[in-house]
Amino acid sequence: MPNKPPALPEADQEQEALLFEIQRLSTEDGPGIRTTVFFKGCSLACRWCHNPESIAARPDLHWLAARCIGCGTCAAVCPEDALRVTPAGLAIDRARCTVCGRCAAECPSTALELIGTRWRLGDLVHEVLKDRAYFTNGGGVTAGGGEPGLQAPFLAAFLRALKREGLHTAVDTCGCYPGPMRDAFLPFTDLVLYDLKTIDPDRHRTWTGRANSQILENLLAIRDRMAGGDPPHTLWIRTPVIPEATADAAVIAGIGQWLAEHLSGFVERWELCAFNNLCRDKYQRIDRDWAFKDHPLLPRDVMERLADTARRSGVDPAIVHWSGSTRLPEMTTSEGIPS
Repeated sequence: MPNKPPALPEADQEQEALLFEIQRLSTEDGPGIRTTVFFKGCSLACRWCHNPESIAARPDLHWLAARCIGCGTCAAVCPEDALRVTPAGLAIDRARCTVCGRCAAECPSTALELIGTRWRLGDLVHEVLKDRAYFTNGGGVTAGGGEPGLQAPFLAAFLRALKREGLHTAVDTCGCYPGPMRDAFLPFTDLVLYDLKTIDPDRHRTWTGRANSQILENLLAIRDRMAGGDPPHTLWIRTPVIPEATADAAVIAGIGQWLAEHLSGFVERWELCAFNNLCRDKYQRIDRDWAFKDHPLLPRDVMERLADTARRSGVDPAIVHWSGSTRLPEMTTSEGIPS
């Protein structure tokens, strides 16, 4: 039988949130096969972010050079005169552009896209319920971002509706928002995937734009809820391992020592996430430079060493894992020269 729209309270049906992607058949955002709903807007501006289109809490205009036929239709319809076709491609005056979307709507080759769509709650719940046949072996729905906690009223209503449907729920969060936002959605969250980038507040501010006091405070509040038997009942810690920023034994050891002191017995998994450099094109599409554009993937032995550091930091070694792609060993010729 076709999936029927969920029965939601009338007040909830009309709630809206700004999203930028719905990713199906995900295996990286919690247990099992999942559908991940990416919320747009973030309280941090991590310099390594692999979803730069997620940071602004408004739609972004993307230009895909490979699709562009240079017809000039976009420039002709732009009410702000913010677009210009040049020999090097389309130039977008971001200061003038109001992201009205007329250019994307008229582009005959779909070379321009608006990233960021407003979804009503009832429509979103109906959309993700289409995937419930895949949610076996502990799968379900994950809210990611961006930072979903910034849209806490919608997020809470969304997760509550999924729980009514018997689905497993997870929230992937950086934890940087006021406590009332946290308390709004946690009662309907089975699993929290909590980003913990570094314990040092100055280093955290340097690389993310914000100190980490609120992040640590929210994490301790989650611990206290779990200690009282309240949701969430499962907590995973995620640490991005970034060259020059967090791919450092002292950073990893510092996180482990903090976890051992404050969250011993509460963390089911601590995952070290290897640096991902596949987002270069995303930065180009929104005319932003990326500080890590010239960095290759980390070697496997670096990830292994940092995972070993994590296991020796004071936490239960069994909770430590690492994930992600790593650099292949260099092939050499018979003369010993890298090929």
